[in-house]
Amino acid sequence: MKAAVIAAALAPVGAKVYFEDNFDTGISDRWVTSNWKGDSMGEWKWTAGEWYANEEKAKGMQVTEDMRFHAISAKMDSPANTVSDKLIVQFSVKHEKKDYAFCGGGYIKLVPGTMDQKEFGGDTKYSIMFGPDLCGYDISRTHAIFEHKDENLLKSSEIKLDYSEKDEYTHLHTLVVEPDGSYEVFLDQKSKAAGKIGDDWPFPKQQIEDPAESKPVDWVDTKKIPDPAAVKPEGWDDIPPEIPDPDAEIPEDWDTEEDGEWEPPLIDNPAYKGAWHAPMIDNPDYKGEWVHPMIDNPEYAPGTYAQYTDINYVGFELWTVNKGSIFDNILITDDKEYADKVAAEGWAAISEGEKEAKEEWKKITKPEDEDEEDEEEEDEEEEEEVKDEL
Repeated sequence: MKAAVIAAALAPVGAKVYFEDNFDTGISDRWVTSNWKGDSMGEWKWTAGEWYANEEKAKGMQVTEDMRFHAISAKMDSPANTVSDKLIVQFSVKHEKKDYAFCGGGYIKLVPGTMDQKEFGGDTKYSIMFGPDLCGYDISRTHAIFEHKDENLLKSSEIKLDYSEKDEYTHLHTLVVEPDGSYEVFLDQKSKAAGKIGDDWPFPKQQIEDPAESKPVDWVDTKKIPDPAAVKPEGWDDIPPEIPDPDAEIPEDWDTEEDGEWEPPLIDNPAYKGAWHAPMIDNPDYKGEWVHPMIDNPEYAPGTYAQYTDINYVGFELWTVNKGSIFDNILITDDKEYADKVAAEGWAAISEGEKEAKEEWKKITKPEDEDEEDEEEEDEEEEEEVKDEL
């Protein structure tokens, strides 16, 4: 509760802060680790990682084991909603062990109602899932998923990450959901996607194809047909595809007794026209392309899309191939101005000088030959990324 009191005091007048944690003093006891996969669960720890520019600001929750499930959740200070208020979901993540073969999710889940936090896992119903999804060269995107009638809807087109946005440094992810059904996704406070949720996710559309109608069996949609009155010209099939070369001459050293009877080589016959096909004509029975009749969709209800009233928990439920990802600066609020302020004091302070800090850490901790190997791997990664962009 101490964090909630501090957040409320710092937030602008009228702003609602449903949840906030920057982990400056550790992972508090409101965070509950899950045992839903038993011995396959990995541990979380409070750390700034192996390299950082601002250790105190950079401390967050880190997944610590390769090839493990990691799941942890916390109850929000008050329920959030997207019906009457704007909802901002914001957090930072640093994929410290990111390399060309890295594979790991970095998304947050917002869970409605009540749940047993010890059992929080992949089967737990959630309202919103949001954050980066990275795996090798093929997958590099920001997930934004909304629940609708027990179905989790992925965005119809992916929010792709640029090359500079999928590195090992700390990045800030922000999702804004408006009560009017519009949205915007930011990465490092730069807009990546925006629009109407009903348009950009596969929610029920206003009209659908009439299920009672289908194309008639006698419908003719072939535009052209062979001319039934056409007749193959006489002698068409008597023309051979190849003929002896009329310009060929018998070689001077040709010996009929030794080499046999000389025959000129074959060449393509300029008179050969190929297999005969009747010319095509307009089909007199053509009715045009059949268009499926549309009807109003009884499931169409835009006022219900991404409309949630009882979001009570935040959590991370991940399968991590590579350990080392650090989550920090978690904020759920209705005030974008406050979210920007938190970003400036948290993420910006962490990311400034982070690249230089890593380079210095490498000089201190790695032998020269390993540095060369790392540079070669980075060059290979960049080459592959350029190929992907092309």
